Amino acid sequence: MDYPSSDVIDYFSIAPAHIIKGENVISKIGENITHLGTRPLIVGGEKTLPITDNNLRTILKKHKEIVVVSKSYSPECSETSLKHLTSLVHEHKADVIIGVGGGKALDMAKILAYCNRLPIVTIPTSGATCAAWTALSNIYTHQGIFKYDVSLSRCPDILILDYSIIRTAPQRTLIAGIGDAIAKWYEASISLKNVNNRQVLTMTAIQQAKTIKNILLQKSYIAINNIYGKEWFEVVDACILLAGIVSGLGGSNCRTVAAHAVHNGLTNIKTVHTILHGEKVAYGILVQLRLEEIMQNSQLAAISRQQLLKFYQKIGLPRNLKELGLDKITKEELNLIAQIICRPDSDIHRLPFTVSSKQLLLAMRSTAQ
Repeated sequence: MDYPSSDVIDYFSIAPAHIIKGENVISKIGENITHLGTRPLIVGGEKTLPITDNNLRTILKKHKEIVVVSKSYSPECSETSLKHLTSLVHEHKADVIIGVGGGKALDMAKILAYCNRLPIVTIPTSGATCAAWTALSNIYTHQGIFKYDVSLSRCPDILILDYSIIRTAPQRTLIAGIGDAIAKWYEASISLKNVNNRQVLTMTAIQQAKTIKNILLQKSYIAINNIYGKEWFEVVDACILLAGIVSGLGGSNCRTVAAHAVHNGLTNIKTVHTILHGEKVAYGILVQLRLEEIMQNSQLAAISRQQLLKFYQKIGLPRNLKELGLDKITKEELNLIAQIICRPDSDIHRLPFTVSSKQLLLAMRSTAQ
């Protein structure tokens, strides 16, 4: 599918224009949205919309000039869903898009706004990803298989982080968000080895990624066991906001590498579709570190992997294929996934060494040894 081009040398979309965060802040957003438009289209998931739609409509309709329409993006953030929602944009004469939900809902809302050149407001309902922040959308097939990502021209106009909403999400979503956010360090730091021109912004992004790792390793266990403690707020901010900053500041120099490549490959297995994005990425980090051990005999990678294995066990992230729910996967299926992950256009080739599907298979089978 053709999208508007945003290919500009050293182009950085660093942050949302405005961030509104706090307890119950969603009740106060009507005026902020009217500055962007009066005919919002709310895009969310089938589970999210019934929970948030009535409340959001009530808040927006306090402003009599606002005419609201809402629609689910389901089943996937796909080209088919984008075409359907674009038709609704024209039918409703929407002048602002509001994305509500998890990563796929927000990615769908962002690319819908991008393709129709409309302002975008993101409202995350869990701490599972940094999608509310970034100028990027991941596109899947209608069956949930990862296809490609699209770099957008800018970050959202407004990001609304309402802690009272995040707190109602299942604990599993924040744990998955921890897995996704901590990957920023392991992927950004190794991708930097392929960068000759280490710009100030890139180095700042790397330092930010290290800060995220330290926060999450030190405070995640406390946070998930006390959702009213200061550690919980810090971990939520790290997963949604700080992780987004790494993508914004680092740009193309701080790309996803093997951890996300493993995630993307795993989406080809139907049984994995119930596993959250960050859970697959967390397993992918272990695969990446194992590859560094195998290919480079890296003792630092071995130490890091052992540290993560203890951390994962403590907070409940998957350490191997069995804990990922793939203990019954056949050798043929796993070999096919490894071949998909090693395709020429895969992010795994951002590693500073060449990886074959055979070497990847060995790493995928031995993450917890």
